Amino acid sequence: MRAWSSTSLKLLWFILPLLLVAGFVVVTGPQGSIYNWLSTSHYLYSSSTSTLKDEAPNVTLSSVAPKRYSKLEKLEAGLAKARATILRENNNWNNQTEDEYIPHGPMYLNATAFHRSYLEMEKNFKVYVYKEGEPPVFHFGPCKHTYAIEGYFIHAMEISKFRTSDPNKAHVYFLPMSVTMLTQFVYVRDSHEWGLMKNIALDYVNIISNKYPFWNRSLGADHFILACHDWGPEISFAIPYLYKNSIRALCNANTSEKFNPTKDVSIPEIHLPYGTTKGLLGGPPPSERPVLVFFAGGLHGPIRPILLQHWENKDEDVQIHKYLPKGISYYDMIKKSKYCICPSGYEVASPRMVEGLYMGCVPVLIKDNYVIPFSDVLDWTTFSVLIPVKDIPNLKKILLDIPQEKYLEMQKRGIQMRRHFEVNSPPKIYDVFHMILHSIWLRRLNVRIRHVDES
Repeated sequence: MRAWSSTSLKLLWFILPLLLVAGFVVVTGPQGSIYNWLSTSHYLYSSSTSTLKDEAPNVTLSSVAPKRYSKLEKLEAGLAKARATILRENNNWNNQTEDEYIPHGPMYLNATAFHRSYLEMEKNFKVYVYKEGEPPVFHFGPCKHTYAIEGYFIHAMEISKFRTSDPNKAHVYFLPMSVTMLTQFVYVRDSHEWGLMKNIALDYVNIISNKYPFWNRSLGADHFILACHDWGPEISFAIPYLYKNSIRALCNANTSEKFNPTKDVSIPEIHLPYGTTKGLLGGPPPSERPVLVFFAGGLHGPIRPILLQHWENKDEDVQIHKYLPKGISYYDMIKKSKYCICPSGYEVASPRMVEGLYMGCVPVLIKDNYVIPFSDVLDWTTFSVLIPVKDIPNLKKILLDIPQEKYLEMQKRGIQMRRHFEVNSPPKIYDVFHMILHSIWLRRLNVRIRHVDES
């Protein structure tokens, strides 16, 4: 067996998002045998397959007799080539234009590998958006909302260069359903009855699986949904293969609620009160931020009551509020603060994390079982503070113990990382739309699909 160097293991450990989550902490170092995992066959078969083979499909011409390759085999061969390109160990990677952003710095787990992977995605990745379904539940979503990422992504995907009109050329298949719209147009308020919403989702999958061969071919493994609403995971449970096999891009990325970071994608919750980021980006320099740490929000979930119990109206440096005093602007407080607390509410996701990055306030994450967005690429420990719930009583001491030089470094890095969370129309390279797609691309690279009955 080949012995992989430590450099090799670091090069592309991020390509397999085996994020071992302990509490809210995601793994920030390479995991052993990543290369071994990539080099082994991880195949998914159609349920009609009767014979399983362990070897990878041979995509070179035989010297004995030429073989006809199926469309799927050719597709998988292209992905194999992309994997090999990303795994290549050299630094001669100059396929960029002068105005292109090039990832660099300790904010990335492996900047070189990420850059290679991103360029391969730009060059190769194709997404088929199912045309079935009617607005407002399908092909539509909120854009001025806490769950605005749903509508933004659906609309951006409809016109994206990554979209293909030929499903045979697609690497993944998008189910363009908005869970937020389901809750607004189907759910009967205060009824606590989810059956109709789940039935609509299930009926949609039944329609596309009967009309097209692609869902049954992979049992949903090359399909994905995107949901920011808290009920997204629960709706997905109505469709077993969607929950078990498909890529679920979720804001509510809670491992205690069956979020699986090896195949699912954590996406950021972004509140866009006016439908754009206008007025949300930027803030004063660190020298003009007199408040040590800030939070304002309702008593949702188990963590926030602990936070307010220990710190509400207890310390001028620690501005913790259930409700802000009249005349005080929430966004102005973020811009006046060095650190901004991002605790879980009823669910783990919150727009506060992105608001902090947008406005130059270092996020302080206090969450359990949360897989942080894009943590298969980004090293959150370099531009945010992660605090266990049990350390809430020591909040001020923990933050004051951070040297000023380190704070300034984190704040600067957070501003640099802001580009990966920005909402642009049309999307721009490395922004939140492309980062979500890249996370989906990584999951697709780690699944190899074979349908032996296809000719």
